[in-house]
Amino acid sequence: MQLSDYFNFLAPNDIRIKGSRIGIETILDEYIYHRHSPEAIAETYPNLTLEQIYATILYYLHNQESVTQYMAEWLKYCQESAKQQDENPPEYISRLRQMKAAQRGMIS
Repeated sequence: MQLSDYFNFLAPNDIRIKGSRIGIETILDEYIYHRHSPEAIAETYPNLTLEQIYATILYYLHNQESVTQYMAEWLKYCQESAKQQDENPPEYISRLRQMKAAQRGMIS
């Protein structure tokens, strides 16, 4: 079995763990940025095997430059998406914020 057999390469910015909808960025975020062990990650994502998690980490170690760029682009996308959602929230979020502000006005 080749290491690439563990993944579905859907697009240059979308690599998923085969048999799941989980992207490698999810596992690598836990491993790289949160310093969780593969075993701890497996507890968080019980639908993945420990072998799949180790394969994801190994893929990162074998392709560090390209995967680091992949992760940077993913983080940038997440930040931009969060900013857009804050600036243009769905209607129900706007209503909840208005209700919360009204409640604060009643308490003061």
